[in-house]
Amino acid sequence: MPYYRRVGEIPPKRHTQFRQPDGSLYKEELMGQEGFSSDSSLLYHRYPPTAILAADAYDAPRVTRTPNHPLKPRHLQTHKLDTTGADAITGRQHLVANDDVRVSYVTADAPSPLYRNAIGDECLYVEAGTATIETQFGALDVHLGDYVIIPMSVIYRVLPTGDEPLRMLSVESTGHIGPPKKYLSVRGQFLEHSPYCERDVRGPSEPLLVDETEVEVIVQQRGGWTKFVYAHHPFDAVGWDGCLYPWAFSIFDFEPITGRVHQPPPVHQTFEGPNFVLCSFVPRKVDYHELAIPIPYNHHNVDSDELMFYTGGNYEARRGSGIEQGSISLHPSGFTHGPQPGAVERALGVEFFDELAVMVDTFRPLDLCDPGLSVEDTGYAWTWNRKA
Repeated sequence: MPYYRRVGEIPPKRHTQFRQPDGSLYKEELMGQEGFSSDSSLLYHRYPPTAILAADAYDAPRVTRTPNHPLKPRHLQTHKLDTTGADAITGRQHLVANDDVRVSYVTADAPSPLYRNAIGDECLYVEAGTATIETQFGALDVHLGDYVIIPMSVIYRVLPTGDEPLRMLSVESTGHIGPPKKYLSVRGQFLEHSPYCERDVRGPSEPLLVDETEVEVIVQQRGGWTKFVYAHHPFDAVGWDGCLYPWAFSIFDFEPITGRVHQPPPVHQTFEGPNFVLCSFVPRKVDYHELAIPIPYNHHNVDSDELMFYTGGNYEARRGSGIEQGSISLHPSGFTHGPQPGAVERALGVEFFDELAVMVDTFRPLDLCDPGLSVEDTGYAWTWNRKA
């Protein structure tokens, strides 16, 4: 994260003696990215974060990948997935994936296990429901429209709250996810043209201390999953400071960039990861040239696959295609896509779009996973051939 935070108790100077009330030393832990060459935070634990009692292979959720062949656009209906009794980690239904990113969906009504992703950062998007996400940095309360960035190797668990199930889109990276560099100064401050800024970002505000022993944590790493048993609960940090921590940002705080004529998708960019970007399409005033066509033109992004998760409002360009709340469209490289028949004519003179969607653009082709294929609307590819 591009700015410094300080939470709880920490000593005046780094790497110096910091004593507990009984006179023993707190155990200092540096969590940092890119060796010692990028963002990091220092945490101060009551117990050694290294003390494990057991390490066993864990039966990981199965992931299959099938190439998008024959090549065609896809429509996945996530609300048809069977996720009864699931938790937000092991209950993820994998939809699409490549070697850079995996996109999953889950409907969770049970607490998740303690979990660490040691492969890369995660971005969780809340479509519906509420939850508390507990981490060794503290807790975050999240709700409709929140993006949550969980840095690589942060231990966390997801506790659904409220009366309705938690619906989330999960984007798992093989690297780090953060604000686009084009929005940041050389020292990491959000610039004036950025559609969001530090005031819109929420991080943990106080330590989270849990007194338990012999605690299980499942870890996803390259080559398989491991179940560790820690001697003490990993949520035992009395304080931390630095620029690396889990954080939340609401899609409703994204300030859309508009123009006299139609603006391309990069104006909606919200985050970037290795070989992919995430974008937010939010309610906004649309193009105001007297001859403007407010909806997208036919386009063919030759270097990327485009995945769109429709999460609210009315998506005018897709009317007549079967797209609805919870739908995911996949428009692959090698296919020209655009508005449905009749959409251009209907949009003429429209001044405002009430739509909400999350887009993932990848720069390597996306494969299809079995759960995604199980809820595919197989007629979607032919909808551009229908009469308006």
